[in-house]
Amino acid sequence: MAITDDVFVIGGGLAGATAALAAAERGVQVRLLSYKQSTLRHASGLIDVLGYAPDGQGPLADPFDALESLPVGHPYERVGGDSVREALLFFDAIAGDTYAGEHTDANALVPTSSGAIKPTARYPAGVAPGVASDPSDALLVGFETLPEFDAPLAAAHLEDTGAPFEARGVTLSFPGIRRDDAKVTRYAHLLDRDEAVDIGRGETFARAALAAIVRDQLEGESRVGFPPILGDDNHATVRRDLEERLGVDVFEVPSGPPSLPGMRLEDRLYDALEDAGVRVTTGVPVVDYEGVESGRSGSNSRRIEHVLVDRKGQDVPYRADEYVLATGGLVGKGVRSDRERVFEPIFDCHVEASPDRYDWFDGDAFGDHPFARFGVTVDRELRPLDAEGDLEFANLRAAGAVLSGYDFAAEKSGSGVSLATGFVAGDRAGSEVRG
Repeated sequence: MAITDDVFVIGGGLAGATAALAAAERGVQVRLLSYKQSTLRHASGLIDVLGYAPDGQGPLADPFDALESLPVGHPYERVGGDSVREALLFFDAIAGDTYAGEHTDANALVPTSSGAIKPTARYPAGVAPGVASDPSDALLVGFETLPEFDAPLAAAHLEDTGAPFEARGVTLSFPGIRRDDAKVTRYAHLLDRDEAVDIGRGETFARAALAAIVRDQLEGESRVGFPPILGDDNHATVRRDLEERLGVDVFEVPSGPPSLPGMRLEDRLYDALEDAGVRVTTGVPVVDYEGVESGRSGSNSRRIEHVLVDRKGQDVPYRADEYVLATGGLVGKGVRSDRERVFEPIFDCHVEASPDRYDWFDGDAFGDHPFARFGVTVDRELRPLDAEGDLEFANLRAAGAVLSGYDFAAEKSGSGVSLATGFVAGDRAGSEVRG
């Protein structure tokens, strides 16, 4: 017997979670299924709408100024600028005071762990004191056991970018941690719980010890940037405590995976899913589907009857009125390729690609690679289209990195596209059920 819901969302990243929440806002029963851990824990936690135009122009001061000139087929062109704004407002309501940037359409410029400056529309509150538009001098603090954040190198790169402040970097020993294989969550939990540590001067507590060794390094800077390890459950408390002890502003510098800001965002979204009554199923894959003819004439007569989920080797049917595909792109395996073609593996939705694999790449490593835009082509309702431009299924929508028509890495638009298309797909699916 099939398990039945109104809306079934496949994928547990930002696009999938947003789609499920938007559908639930319509008062329908929603299920979200995620096979693997969410990619959010590998993300920076920044919500980038559009940092660079497809032609490379940028960094863009106002991403909304560029939305109207995007090419046909770009996900933002499909949903429209008003929907992007509405999706950001939706995100603001979920994030609450844990995020900043909602006061303006303009991008903020945020320093990253590589010393680059990244344009972004929404950013964690713990990142806000570090924005590059602030002329206050900054001390960047790295730790010997966290080599992925080379604070002196990042500071030197910031100087090279022409940032309007002086940056200096130091590398210290983190109090209480001597092993270089400690997970980032170990640093966060030590500060969350303010555990007792011994730094050779007698036993003290982690936050006091950290503040003491950083205070000795200050040379008049009015803000200090740390790698993103300043607590998890008690992040705001840890940061405020360090600010009081140091007498300066404290911020986190976004870095690569594993990312505590991404994990915090994931927790926030999944708490919201629970509050909204969304049924979440994890650790099992969708392996197939059954389609039916709806009985209506026209190109959109085919519908998904149910999907099959592999539960310990048994295919279990899950039925819904509407489906949202948010399984990711090439990296997330939501789009795959073999020697013959590029394809979407669950519903076999059409993915446009040259039959010659050599056409998928650019000869320049940093060139315009067609594979970066591989994905499912959709109409303005985000319904996948086949090779002839007809609907694949009348009751399927797609969102996030599974979509074609954009290069999220070059544009710095990945999380914004996931948010906007997830919101529209979920809202339209929920509206369809409600009639």
